Amino acid sequence: MMRNKILTVALCSASMLAVTSCSDYLETGSPSTVTAKDVMSSVDNCRSAMDGTYTSLHNVLLNQVYGAGLYYALDVAGSDIERHPEGYDAQPARRQPESFAEGGTAEIIAGYNPTTYGKEAPSSAYAMLYNIITVTNTITDGISDVQLNGKDAESYKKIYAEAVCMRATCYRELIKYYGDVPFRNSLENQVNGLASRDYIYDVILGELEKYASWLSPVKAAEKNHFSSTYAYTLAGRIALEAAGYQTRRTDGSVNYVDGNGNALQYEKKGTDANAATYGRRTDYKNLYEKAQKFFELAEQNLGDATFDANDYSTFFTQLHQEAEGSYADESIFEDEFMQGASGNDERPYSIGRPATGASKANYPCKSYGQCRINPAFYYGMFDPQDVRRDVSCTVTGTTNSIGAKKGGYECIIPFTPASQAKGGGIACGKFDENRQNTVWTANQRRSGINAPYMRVSEVYLGLAECYAVLGDEAKAKQYLAKTRDRAFRGDGRVEEFVSKYDNLFEAVIDERGFEFAAEGDRRFTLIRTGLIGKKVKELKELTAAMVQGLKDKGYYEFENGNVISNVIYTKRVDPKTEYNLNSRLTGVCPEGQEDNPVLYPGWRGQHDWENIYSSIYSSDGKSNLAIKGLFNKLSEEEVNALLEDGYSVQSWGADIVANEKEYVDYVFKGWDYESAPIYLFPFSLNARLGVTNGYGFSNGSTY
Repeated sequence: MMRNKILTVALCSASMLAVTSCSDYLETGSPSTVTAKDVMSSVDNCRSAMDGTYTSLHNVLLNQVYGAGLYYALDVAGSDIERHPEGYDAQPARRQPESFAEGGTAEIIAGYNPTTYGKEAPSSAYAMLYNIITVTNTITDGISDVQLNGKDAESYKKIYAEAVCMRATCYRELIKYYGDVPFRNSLENQVNGLASRDYIYDVILGELEKYASWLSPVKAAEKNHFSSTYAYTLAGRIALEAAGYQTRRTDGSVNYVDGNGNALQYEKKGTDANAATYGRRTDYKNLYEKAQKFFELAEQNLGDATFDANDYSTFFTQLHQEAEGSYADESIFEDEFMQGASGNDERPYSIGRPATGASKANYPCKSYGQCRINPAFYYGMFDPQDVRRDVSCTVTGTTNSIGAKKGGYECIIPFTPASQAKGGGIACGKFDENRQNTVWTANQRRSGINAPYMRVSEVYLGLAECYAVLGDEAKAKQYLAKTRDRAFRGDGRVEEFVSKYDNLFEAVIDERGFEFAAEGDRRFTLIRTGLIGKKVKELKELTAAMVQGLKDKGYYEFENGNVISNVIYTKRVDPKTEYNLNSRLTGVCPEGQEDNPVLYPGWRGQHDWENIYSSIYSSDGKSNLAIKGLFNKLSEEEVNALLEDGYSVQSWGADIVANEKEYVDYVFKGWDYESAPIYLFPFSLNARLGVTNGYGFSNGSTY
């Protein structure tokens, strides 16, 4: 009780120094005479204020960034991997960000509620992130040198470093979604207009470098708090982003300088468009050197963040645990949720394996599935032997009924444009409520699956990228092998993989795509590396060739040997009685079992619903699908044998052909592969601070 009281006092006092109005951005000031040092007068007050920022970060990630927030709008659709499930004409606003504002920025503004996404209203990501920053400024301003050198020095140092990490995290999210933003890392600093993102990057990287060592490596039971592991990895992440290509304003409203105030030069890529240019700093290799150093320090301070070198699925299996204080072994930082509580991460609902159930008291709950997988990526780019494919991507979802029977039944997700498991094609399999020990069946969005934010594989692939850029090919391949060996059961065939590319750097970036497929990483990775145009063009050309093959021959064979056909064949089965399996849920397909129609592709199936809802579950227990012809062309004899065995014809590639425009023409519709990409979100004007929308967005009085 006392701790809660202290927390309330500390945060209320800090709020006196926070954003005072939605139109004031970072303007602080208050009639109160309370100072930062007054607020941070004790370890308890400092700790309470810091804990409050974790709660605030949790809330902004939950409500404004992930789920149905900025991540949903700008990250999980619109790359050579991920796409949106619904038709372009049905969802023009949602597809506009995917296409870099092909239909004009006005359509983005009209389609997305600016109060939630762009405007600095109290409930927006913009305002909430700045409110957190103000509290962190209160903490760092309020902790004195005397406190940092006194009897409680270690406690104060830890809190101070956590505040620095929190501030850096918030600015990283702000820059990612809004570009150049107002900057303040002390309550004493005045805010005058927009700050160069390069200046912000340099300042926060310097702070992380200075204070990360004040923290300890991550502990198994504390992965919902910052650690030195987190601080170093965050710094590496930010340094990579600072080194990369970004869309910058050309309207003269931003003085693009580095952390020392020196004017910067940029390497331009493509053509200017919409009062914006696309390029990277000419000193980008210096930033790669910093990133390398930070990732090396992260690797040296992994603590209890461990990398399972044998099983890629372990991380995602562990995310589905509902036990409070339980985190995935590989996690460096997780946002924790409790099953059944209001306010849960929306990703299982909005991004994960889709279902057709209703929102309440149905089995299973409804899952929408915003993130879908381009079929050419699934079939043509993923190696058939890569175990990550079937963990990342699923061709089946869950239906809540078959005839009069209700329960959880596996169903093919058709390629026809639609939401849920009714259409949209291949979906993300990494979040699946069926995989919980206790499946939540009441209200949607309350399953309690933790949200991943940072894990060890990012450290390894960050190092691989740095070494590739800086010319150390041997070390780049060494770290590339860490993720590839896991994905290929011990032999990642690194040399063979790299030989397919013009350079090692591109191979590393594609490996990152395979590792983080369907997690919303790919879009921004391609933007920052300057590969977005090349990869989108390759995707569209490969998809067009696939469609033509389906039209001409009824199938198309990719270079990796995979075949997509106009139809596939499915049969409802009971995996326990017909295939001697212990579970209706399958894991990664065991080596040598690729002919098993239930086990391959793996990482699918259903929770064992009959043990919970026997009264409404099908008496035959046939909850799963056996699938044939998904990756190979079947002969006439094979087809006849399947039909005799009770298999049914399921439309597959034919649906892609019928919706060719959705899969070819409307992918990055209108973008010419060269124009500066408009991927940022607008925010309201503020004449006093000299803030204008920029990046191609109208500078009118509202938007």
